[in-house]
Amino acid sequence: MESQIANSDPSVSAGTGEHRGWQPYHTLWAVLLGGWLFSYADRTITGPVVTWLINNDIGMIGDSSHPHALGGLIGSLFFAGYMLTQYPGGYLGDRFGHRTMIAVSLLWAGVTTVLTGLITGLLVFVALRVLTGLGEGVFYSNDRTLIAKHSPPGKVSLGMGVVITGLALGLTVATIGAPYMIDWGVEVFGKEHAWRMPFLILGTATLLFGLFMVPYLRRLGGPLRMGGSTLRLVGISVLFCAAIMVVYLVADGAGMPAWGVAIAETVLALVLVAVIFSRRGGSAGSVIRNRDVMLLSVAAIAILWNLWFFSFWSVSIVTDAADSSFTEAALVATFNAGAGILGFPAGGRLSDWAKARGWGRRPLLIWFTLIQGTMVLVFGAYLQAAGEPSLVVMSVLLFTTSLFFNALQPMAHAMVAEVVEEHQRGAAFGMWNLIGEIGAVISPALGGALFDASGSWVGAVYIDGALMIASAAIYLFVRERRAAAVAPA
Repeated sequence: MESQIANSDPSVSAGTGEHRGWQPYHTLWAVLLGGWLFSYADRTITGPVVTWLINNDIGMIGDSSHPHALGGLIGSLFFAGYMLTQYPGGYLGDRFGHRTMIAVSLLWAGVTTVLTGLITGLLVFVALRVLTGLGEGVFYSNDRTLIAKHSPPGKVSLGMGVVITGLALGLTVATIGAPYMIDWGVEVFGKEHAWRMPFLILGTATLLFGLFMVPYLRRLGGPLRMGGSTLRLVGISVLFCAAIMVVYLVADGAGMPAWGVAIAETVLALVLVAVIFSRRGGSAGSVIRNRDVMLLSVAAIAILWNLWFFSFWSVSIVTDAADSSFTEAALVATFNAGAGILGFPAGGRLSDWAKARGWGRRPLLIWFTLIQGTMVLVFGAYLQAAGEPSLVVMSVLLFTTSLFFNALQPMAHAMVAEVVEEHQRGAAFGMWNLIGEIGAVISPALGGALFDASGSWVGAVYIDGALMIASAAIYLFVRERRAAAVAPA
């Protein structure tokens, strides 16, 4: 039943292969978009909350002697967990069903985000953010695999772009909504505990959407094997969470700087994943030996670095550069998040269009990456040169930079789907995001540490732009398949 979504459309025009009206795969895209929206709002809200705690000298972050470094480290630890379940998530999806892992991931994220708003104490807060990352880490590889499997030929990249627009919506909701949710928290809990409200609101919303998603996924392809998959994910997550927290406590006790802890967590993640690979044959081995998957995965480090440097710190960058209020900074930072609403589907459609004409996706991917990296360097140069940066100019630069950045992502995703066989896609997407998450683990902590050391975000912005340009060079060596279709007809 599940495999018939893309080829059971009754409204295909005779002889043209064109689909008219709303199709079943459109519903799938819409539901998965909602999953991205809620899961990304959950993970993004930590950055604005940390910025608010720092600005108001409140609680576990505001009282720290190096608050930006500590806040960035919390974001990095989340992505250490998120990184560790990338490949296991794809493997579990191939075994228990990709629909099942998507449902488990979203329900898991809702529960742990609500718990984050209920707890007290830095250590438990960190552990719950790690657990949230571990649960959300299984969403990506299974989401991309479902789209590649069920979308019509020639619309795979468009589908990936449309669905991941939920990422931009989630970033926008968390960024622009944070000041208002915190203000409500001040009224309900008092200023000292106002930070809890965003986690409670967004976690509850995610949990409700997850409960809505489960019956749809059952109708899509039959019963979900949630019992066995959840137990297996719990076992993996308990082991990984314990390992991450041990490294965090030991490194922090030894006086290691925040960026050093982030690098130690990255090394830990790579070692643990190497152990997994050594015990798995089949698709794992073939994916590791696939030169093009590995090149695309290494290039993804810059993508995830840029995504989570700006997603985590954009509000703080604007606040510190322009000396603006928290609400004004959140509104300006929204231009960085909101550009994905246009960029993701536009990039997906352009990619499919270029592929259908025999040009391939790679040339567009290289040019968009080069332009985006150059725009980041321009943004850094403006911050350095302007004594008091204009909020309007920063808004325009953030929007333009993010537009190209979001457009290039579905191009890269579609290329990953094309360089492997269909039964390897879950593992391949897991590998892409696993290696790419190295950037997400390091960038929040390193960015915060550089700011604490220099009092400026310029250095961190320059590093970000340079990495994007380096990733464009890596794409030159990827061998793209020239066939137009990437999903079964």
